Amino acid sequence: MEEKKLDLNSIIGFVLIFGILIWIMYQNQPSEAAIVAEKAKKEQVAKEDKASKVVVNQDAEVPTIGAVGDTIQLAKLQKSLGNFAYSASLPSAKDTVTIIENDLVILKIANKGGYIVEATLKNFERFKKGSGQLVELIKDNNANLNVQLLTTDNRTLNTKDLFFEPILTKYGADQILSMRLKSGANEYLEYKYILKPNDYMIGFEIHSQGLKSVLDASKPLNIEWDLKSFRNEKSVSTENRYSEICYEYEDAKSNYIGQGTDKMEMVSDVSYVAFKQHFFCSVLLTDVPFKSAELHSNNLVHDDKIDTIYTKQFKAIIPIAFKNGEIDQKMNWYFGPSDYAILKTYDKNLEDIVPLGWGIFGWINRHAFIPMYGFLSMFIAPGWAIILFTILVKLFMSPVTYKSFLSQAKMKVLKPEITELGEKFKKDPMKKQQETMKLYNKAGVNPMAGCVPGLLQMPVFYALFQFFPSAISLRQKGFLWADDLSSFDSVYKLPFHVPAYGDHISLFPILASIAIFFYMKMTTGDQQMAAPQQEGMPDMAKIMKYMIYISPVMMLLFFNNYASGLSLYYFVSNTITIGIMLVIKNYIIDSDKIHAQIQVNKLKEPKKQGKFQRKLQEVMEQAEAQKAKDKKK
Repeated sequence: MEEKKLDLNSIIGFVLIFGILIWIMYQNQPSEAAIVAEKAKKEQVAKEDKASKVVVNQDAEVPTIGAVGDTIQLAKLQKSLGNFAYSASLPSAKDTVTIIENDLVILKIANKGGYIVEATLKNFERFKKGSGQLVELIKDNNANLNVQLLTTDNRTLNTKDLFFEPILTKYGADQILSMRLKSGANEYLEYKYILKPNDYMIGFEIHSQGLKSVLDASKPLNIEWDLKSFRNEKSVSTENRYSEICYEYEDAKSNYIGQGTDKMEMVSDVSYVAFKQHFFCSVLLTDVPFKSAELHSNNLVHDDKIDTIYTKQFKAIIPIAFKNGEIDQKMNWYFGPSDYAILKTYDKNLEDIVPLGWGIFGWINRHAFIPMYGFLSMFIAPGWAIILFTILVKLFMSPVTYKSFLSQAKMKVLKPEITELGEKFKKDPMKKQQETMKLYNKAGVNPMAGCVPGLLQMPVFYALFQFFPSAISLRQKGFLWADDLSSFDSVYKLPFHVPAYGDHISLFPILASIAIFFYMKMTTGDQQMAAPQQEGMPDMAKIMKYMIYISPVMMLLFFNNYASGLSLYYFVSNTITIGIMLVIKNYIIDSDKIHAQIQVNKLKEPKKQGKFQRKLQEVMEQAEAQKAKDKKK
């Protein structure tokens, strides 16, 4: 049998066969894009909570636009998304962000959805000064902006699931970021962001070009904006109390959606919507008012020991109309502090976001307390500014305090005579009241004079109650043992939680409670000595006695978790008032002189009765006449 040898031709044949096999294997191996797509698909399955889908109708879903170059997937998307699948072939069809920033804010805008995924405030820290954590109003997918696109072939697309192409340019010092969702080379939906230097306000516009044949213009587009507000302050309960939706409507009217679960309001002619987080806010403004807005607020703090990450869930649904078949809406974003002075500079009534109180209370804060405290804090530290501010307020109110004490002193001098009338007309209360009123009129004493000063002080009291928790200038500013005058001043952490009090002990509320105890003991004692005993009200003295002890306890419980700046104010205020009372009582008001003056007044012609006194006298006379008539029957 002839032996076969491996000749040159055989070797060449084997080499060619081997080369052909290598070439076939190379041609059939997966492309890099396919590998990326397969990897993305596996990650999508493993992390379904982070996966995204584009809903095109109620019965069908397609995957998010993903790997570039995957012809099969692109064909499927083209069939489902129509013209907007053009975006799948763009380099921007991936989860990347574009950063724009100035000296105040850092904004990161994602290709996917075209909206801000991070909004960071450079000059503010979370929780406490030195924490190293900057305030981030938007992060970790806590906010979203979506525009529902209704197509001419009855499909609904959501922009939050589609990819935009970023184009960043500069015009002078301004940064202009155009985010375009393309339907073709020259057909697109555009979000435009304009950031100026040293400004919290960002220009924002929504435009469309060449989409008349793609979008159904018979119905307005819905802007859906939602935000889950992060906690930024030491006290979650206080921050939650001041977190709410504020809005302006119907030509400069302002309102808010208060506390509670699943709050919803429909409003019309809306100029701005603000998602307020106590000392910070995210605001959407428009040059031309929105015709309507559907606003939702949901409380997320049900237990402040457990619910410590978020405070509120906000949502706004705002329709925008087409103009000649296209979209053209000019707006602004504001991401920054709820600072009255800063918000007022924009001249868009944004300062109404700061809760200063309604009516006269807000007027006092805007035109008196804010300018006064702002001026003082320019020269001295916030804690000392509060003390000096308190002294000035008490000096301004000292004439009212003096009038109140003078009235009490006069009533105290007349008390023996009033008691004598009470004994004389013991069996006839109506007659006793008539004679008492005559005595007051003859002596020139107004029994209501002691109440009026107290009523005049109420607007000031309530205005200050609104001012201190809203003053961002107190945030993270320390004084003595308090490290943050906008929050509680804890000096001891309790190992347990006391209902209505908390899990810590604040010192300023204790000092304020002690001061109000001595203040009430002094004023209530004088009032009880001056006021005559009234028939049918035998327990009033006992009630006032109890109030001396109840009021300080109520203040202690309420203010333990409140702004320490407010407790500092009330402590200093009541201490100063006690001092003023002692000076007036011991050095200014002379009971002997008052008694002598009353005796002189009695000899004079009685003053003409005022309308109130005359009306009261008529009522009593009518009652007396009716009583006499009933006796005859």
